[in-house]
Amino acid sequence: MSRTTFISDNFLLQSEEASRLYHDYAAGLPIIDYHNHLSPQQIAEDINFTNITEAWLYGDHYKWRAMRANGISEHYITGDSSDVEKFGKWAETVPMTMRNPLFHWTHLELKRYFGIDALLTGKTAQNIYKKSSHLLNQKDFSTDALLRKMKVQVVCTTDHPTDDLAYHKQHKEKNSELHMLPTFRPDKFLIINGPEFVSYLEALEKMTAQEIHTFDDLVIALAQRIEDFDKLGCRLSDHGLEQLFNTVGTSSELTSMLIARRTNVEIGEAEARKFQMSLLIELAKIYHTKNWTMQLHLGPIRNNNTRLMRQVGADVGADSIGDFEQSRGLSYFLDHLNNEDKLTKTILYNLNPRDNEVFATMAGNFNDDTIAGKVQWGSAWWFLDQKDGIEKQLNALSNMGLISRFIGMLTDSRSFLSFPRHEYFRRILCNLIGQDIVNGELPNDIDWLGKMVENICYYNARDYFKFDHADDGVIASSQIR
Repeated sequence: MSRTTFISDNFLLQSEEASRLYHDYAAGLPIIDYHNHLSPQQIAEDINFTNITEAWLYGDHYKWRAMRANGISEHYITGDSSDVEKFGKWAETVPMTMRNPLFHWTHLELKRYFGIDALLTGKTAQNIYKKSSHLLNQKDFSTDALLRKMKVQVVCTTDHPTDDLAYHKQHKEKNSELHMLPTFRPDKFLIINGPEFVSYLEALEKMTAQEIHTFDDLVIALAQRIEDFDKLGCRLSDHGLEQLFNTVGTSSELTSMLIARRTNVEIGEAEARKFQMSLLIELAKIYHTKNWTMQLHLGPIRNNNTRLMRQVGADVGADSIGDFEQSRGLSYFLDHLNNEDKLTKTILYNLNPRDNEVFATMAGNFNDDTIAGKVQWGSAWWFLDQKDGIEKQLNALSNMGLISRFIGMLTDSRSFLSFPRHEYFRRILCNLIGQDIVNGELPNDIDWLGKMVENICYYNARDYFKFDHADDGVIASSQIR
């Protein structure tokens, strides 16, 4: 089988300085993955995947998009073909992903998890399928083992307010070295015209044992769930929205909208915006009391292919970058909270690269002396978490903020095999700084710059989130090195 010689020890490292920074400072650090979409059940039950297709292709819309672009039939993507057939079609697609991050990620994952140093192609598919699937059935390739193999200390899953968190409770009782913490994601309640709004409202009533007749009732019920999440170590919320707006409604207006929506009346766009922003502000105030970190993922336009959505479902790889106006609504929201001294730690993520400098400078408007880097511009997200996107994010942050206070990378993935993305980020970061040394733009002080690399890759996140405040005492905190 052909060798993946490009995944060498110095992959992406183009200077001796970059190599030293990565190998001596970044490579051995643990991982705090503070945003992902892993299954809490699969972590709590410490399952073994049946085969590489189940571990790699189930639910991975990145791969699905590439396969569709390669002309693969949906039968082999989300259809009822066998796992062997699906893997074979993915293997045929991989060579076509050259210069797409999937090409790098695929071979990094094969090498780091399975020791497979071969290019995945249609010709090598059968051998790679057999070897990786055999290993995945071994005890030391369970979900817990896969995470420990990558030195993962913390995983923060993404959970809906009506999730019962039973698997988080189960995992906590195991006293595992791996800490799985929930993240509060209330998007279904913010989008009042969403198709699931009423059903989730009813589910929230049952879970909290209280009726929701008014807007204040809704806030109280969600606050109760925030308390439940907090008791299980939750320290982050997350919101995936198209954009924010500079408008709010009165309590009576918001209650009228809630009552109308419960009778299946669709709310006008202007009123729906008021509802979204009013509820988001109230939730943000509660996050502040809990000292949680609020994440704002802004900018996608989802489910563009309605025919595919009818056939397969939502969130199957038909989303793209939106061109929404972001600055005014974001400024209004952050300033509203800041004026009341209720702005909690916040991470901003943009999906449209045209907004890089907007988000970098907006984050800098609202920092104070409560914590270094209180408002963060988050890592390159979704379509941007590839080499070019990561470099642009790091450069813009360096130019307009303090990269030294950056809290680093996350996977944002549903796959247990995605954690080499942290390695990918760390190599790109070290190469960028190493090149600055070569260019004479930074002093050749490897120890000083190495400590900064360590902070960005691990210590900044550790000290920013302070997971040690959780009931189970995740990891000790200290001053930044």
